[in-house]
Amino acid sequence: MIKRTLYFGNPAYLKTNNDQLVIDMPNAVESKSTPIEDIGLLVLDHQQITITQALLAKLLANNTAVITCDNTHHPTGMMLSLDGHSLQSQKFRAQLAATIPLKKQLWQQTVIAKIKNQAALLAGTRQENKILINLALEVKSGDAENCEAQAAAYYWKKLFPGFLAFKRDRYGPPPNNLLNYGYAILRASVARSLVASGLLPTLGIHHRNQYNAYCLADDIMEPYRPYVDYTVYHIVMNNGKYLEMTPSMKKDLLAIPAMDVTIDGKKSPLMNAVQRTTASLAKCYEGCSRKILYPEME
Repeated sequence: MIKRTLYFGNPAYLKTNNDQLVIDMPNAVESKSTPIEDIGLLVLDHQQITITQALLAKLLANNTAVITCDNTHHPTGMMLSLDGHSLQSQKFRAQLAATIPLKKQLWQQTVIAKIKNQAALLAGTRQENKILINLALEVKSGDAENCEAQAAAYYWKKLFPGFLAFKRDRYGPPPNNLLNYGYAILRASVARSLVASGLLPTLGIHHRNQYNAYCLADDIMEPYRPYVDYTVYHIVMNNGKYLEMTPSMKKDLLAIPAMDVTIDGKKSPLMNAVQRTTASLAKCYEGCSRKILYPEME
């Protein structure tokens, strides 16, 4: 069953009763509720939302990722469960014992999957993608020749319409804002699944920033980024240069975890596919497999 993404963008009082998330809105006649076990992501995007400690404890026990937004409505923080798997200490030990050659092989697989998905997205938007297809074939262990960056330079020049003169920059003009928001939702989904698979999101296979608590999430989300790009591409095509965040755009981005993706030849919601990816990574750490399952964009 796919977990739900709940978004709160107005004042609300959130509490719990009988394993339900209970929602009290100002001036509402009666409360609303939803089962906590059905929630995968909870996004809090208003400065006047109050949430009880009892509810937070139940959400985290259910491995719900709780995302908080700042006063510019951008995701700025995330809370995850500390006890996401019954064999967590065993999984941790296997992850910590991963060798450098294994990590390099896993990163090679990750970069190849990402570039192939970027190429597929360009093909879907009727853009030339042969350079990306060739780069995917050239990725070596550890991506020693930095094919990922070469692919990105070409990809971002081609993806969006020319009138945007787009340059990917986290702090740049739109649609960078939309990409940032979508990636934050994706990152939370991946981090949540890593915890559920008994892994430490902090210890990456490639990303190593000592100030980044989610290095592994940033690694594993790479082949999934083109699904965010796909969503933002369609927002751009429908809105032209008018790309300041609207409720409609936010709704589209919040739906990313429910997108259909193909993984291992089968279609499933992106959130479920991510869980299969992180479970396959855990098997790689444990020596039971040598391949991460990543989605293939059609």
